[in-house]
Amino acid sequence: MFRLLFVLFIVVPIIEITVIMQVGEILGVWPTVAIVILSAWLGAKYVRQQGIATLQSVQGKMAQGEMPSNEIVTGLMLLVAGVLLVTPGFVTDIFGLSLLIPGVRSAIAAQVQKNMKVNQFSAGASFHQASQGNVYEHEGQQQPFSQENKPTSHHHGETLEGEFQRKD
Repeated sequence: MFRLLFVLFIVVPIIEITVIMQVGEILGVWPTVAIVILSAWLGAKYVRQQGIATLQSVQGKMAQGEMPSNEIVTGLMLLVAGVLLVTPGFVTDIFGLSLLIPGVRSAIAAQVQKNMKVNQFSAGASFHQASQGNVYEHEGQQQPFSQENKPTSHHHGETLEGEFQRKD
């Protein structure tokens, strides 16, 4: 984790400053500043546009009762792309623009989902069907509302009855 933070906060800005200085020597100061500002503006525009399309796709899948896992991963990548594009510099802009390409996003999303599924099954959690409802156990630990720990209040079937008092 330390190495990642070191790269993000020390190495990347040094690379960005070096590249900006080299581009500035070739093009001049004002054209370089204009390119950095223009790339941030265009990047934010395209991230917004693709983010809205992704949100509509999420809503459509959820309305159909499907899990929008691809769209969630795509949305996260668009968020990262937006941060990279708004960050001043050419190197981060290249990475941010690459995340706006649907083919690149789908390849990264496939890898992320593959890793998520592997991690999900290695968590050690299991589900099983009990006689009157689902019981969730995690590594042999009994959960508070399992069959053995039913509440002692008035219990009729699956409905819990009781009294409450509102305190404002």
